[in-house]
Amino acid sequence: MEQSKLAAGWRATRSLAGLGLCWLLGAQLALAQATGPQDKASRTADKAGASSKSASPALNLDALPLAQRPGALAQALGRPRRLLVGVGTTDTGTVLGQNLSPDIYDQYLNGVGTDSWLSWNSPSGAYVDIVIQHAEMVGAVPMFTLYQMAARGDSNLSGLTDPTFMTPYWNQVRLLFQKLGRYGRPVLVNLEPDFWGYTQRAQADPHRMPALVHPNPDCAGLADTVAGVAACLIRTARTHAPRTLVGFPPSMFDDLKATDVAYMQRLGAGQADFVVMQTQDRDAGCMEAQNRAAACVRNGRHWYWDDSNANPSNSQTFHQHFAEARRYFEGLQKPLLWWQTPLGVPAAKPSSSPPWRDNRVRYFLTHPQELVAAGGVGVVFSPGERSQTTLRTDGGQFKTLSKAYFAQPAPLP
Repeated sequence: MEQSKLAAGWRATRSLAGLGLCWLLGAQLALAQATGPQDKASRTADKAGASSKSASPALNLDALPLAQRPGALAQALGRPRRLLVGVGTTDTGTVLGQNLSPDIYDQYLNGVGTDSWLSWNSPSGAYVDIVIQHAEMVGAVPMFTLYQMAARGDSNLSGLTDPTFMTPYWNQVRLLFQKLGRYGRPVLVNLEPDFWGYTQRAQADPHRMPALVHPNPDCAGLADTVAGVAACLIRTARTHAPRTLVGFPPSMFDDLKATDVAYMQRLGAGQADFVVMQTQDRDAGCMEAQNRAAACVRNGRHWYWDDSNANPSNSQTFHQHFAEARRYFEGLQKPLLWWQTPLGVPAAKPSSSPPWRDNRVRYFLTHPQELVAAGGVGVVFSPGERSQTTLRTDGGQFKTLSKAYFAQPAPLP
């Protein structure tokens, strides 16, 4: 899907073989544009960063026993040693209006060049500072989902060997981490969702697939390959923003699940700080309805998971998902952060139109110990498309269940 100025905040869909992710940035884009060229956030973030030159180096989780790494990561973020709960692609007014207390506040950075996140505010790139300020307003750790590789289309890899694409791509990556370094406090960055699945489909060995790395001056000596891209993303983060923690998202495409842990190992994802886990980016009911308008027409079944965990042969269960998640935790040796988890509300029967049903919020927040046992450090809830359930349309479900969770949180080892 071409990302025009009109649709700059909307994420293209995955292929039918994947789980699918279309994203919601309309509210955040409007908010960023409304903030204006003299936005206070730019001055605040730069001032904060100027006094943070002595920030501690990147967290070395590898020195710890595997079971203790999620707790250490939570503490490195300045949060309690318990399962963290966050929100994404939503405005601060909703968060503050519902008196929510998220640990993490996530927003997208998409596009390359003219219509990218660089152009959403003045001066160029000020949107990063604005999101940081908004995260601080709600008392959360800022999180950015870097989604630049899809600028020519979600599965279009033509830019990888095109200097006119990769040069601005790397310039934007460097600017992001330079800004986060000046901020000087913990930040999370989710590195290019879906992209690694498309590269895996194209070439099973990331060291053999060409991609331009040399336009980034921080990455001298790294190979011009997809594996080099992954290494360069990590090196740029470590060079400019030592307190920023980065994570790779395995695609979890159905056709790749048997091999994607091995692929991510070859990619070097274990050198990052966390693994980005996913369920699906749509409410289950939208997928059940195969609603074309909401880009929910995909292959698959058992969209609404069995929360009794009684019929693993007849439907997807939560226990099955957490067993799969544990495989990533053990394979990549890094804590798991669930991301873009849908906000739908449970219902006995599917519907043919919104509101769509889903039971992931209810199950995750009432069974947090299962996420911890799988290797989780936290979970971020957010819609993946404009017609999905949001914090404004969930009838107060997230507000009620998150408050109950925070009253009795799940500790991390």
